[in-house]
Amino acid sequence: MTENCDIAIIGGGPVGSALALALRESGLNIVVLEARKIQEQTADPRALAISYGSRLLLDKLGVWPHIEQVTPIRTIRVSQKDNAAYTLLHAAELKVPELGYVLPYPALQTSLHQALLHTAVTYLESAAVSRLDHDADGATLTYQYEATERKLHARLAVLADGGKLLETSHPPKISEYGQSAVIAHITCTAPQTATAFEHFTAQGPFALLPYMDGYEIVWTGAHAQVQEMLQWDDATFLAELQQHFGDAVGTFASVGKRSSFPLRLKRAPDTTFAHTALIGNAAQTLHPVAGQGFNMGVRDAWELARIILRTPTETLGSAAMLSDYRKSRCIDRNAGIGFTDGLVRIFSNDLPLLGSGRAWALSVLNHIPLAKRFVAKRMMFGANG
Repeated sequence: MTENCDIAIIGGGPVGSALALALRESGLNIVVLEARKIQEQTADPRALAISYGSRLLLDKLGVWPHIEQVTPIRTIRVSQKDNAAYTLLHAAELKVPELGYVLPYPALQTSLHQALLHTAVTYLESAAVSRLDHDADGATLTYQYEATERKLHARLAVLADGGKLLETSHPPKISEYGQSAVIAHITCTAPQTATAFEHFTAQGPFALLPYMDGYEIVWTGAHAQVQEMLQWDDATFLAELQQHFGDAVGTFASVGKRSSFPLRLKRAPDTTFAHTALIGNAAQTLHPVAGQGFNMGVRDAWELARIILRTPTETLGSAAMLSDYRKSRCIDRNAGIGFTDGLVRIFSNDLPLLGSGRAWALSVLNHIPLAKRFVAKRMMFGANG
């Protein structure tokens, strides 16, 4: 037996949940299918960097006031190793209270999930989708739930789970950076309140994000180099970190559990096809430099919700509706991909001519308020902001 709904959202993480919440008063029959249990989702120890623009959208969804342990970012210092040039971005200069925030992933997911429990949205955890088919009227999802195979027909299917379901039928375009990133929590003797650091080196970008009693670090390097870094004892790691970054936040005092992940640019060849739309990591997975990935996903969800709300129910998933969504996200998506990819390729090398050019650019940018506002607005709101 096949059940029916208006919209099926594959992936109940933050982006999929944000879309469901944005549609909670639409009167549509919405089903969210999440492969993991909520306890597994909220056990993720990661910290997440979000922009001020994403905070505004989460505020509109009613979840922002309920997220705990939020650390603000009011200043971002962009620098290049072995060069005195830098750029400072200040929230006050842009007339916003903060540029962004760092918060625990579990806190965000819990807040979104709790909000969904008070809506008419059907949220199925431990529901793993194994197949997606299409016909003239919609999309049919085959999924495992409570030890049985079930089918769900939707006018519109939305993929927000990273896109593994489509890797065979609609393979993504992948650009390898030849790098991995080490993430860990560190403490130091002289933290700079609400200040984040984006530090470019020939080894790759390095970020310090203010979080709770210290910083979250994102330290990139070649795959083999990162594997070696994971084997260092704490004293060696902290000493190497000090040499790599310097003493802008004093002496690094402690480091927590370290983990790593490979870095690549992965993007779907198109964000729509028959009765299906892609958002978040299913549409694009970005390099973490400048922290744009999650924020772009939230904008995907918000824009798709806006288009769904103005579309008659009987035409959900139609070619015209999907074309509207695709066009509405084209500029921001392409600009975001180009921005992060360009930063990595321009700043992550030791070519002498590029090195002097980068230093000049950082120095000039720091003295042109209009240019700084342009860069900061892109980081906070995307190309459509």
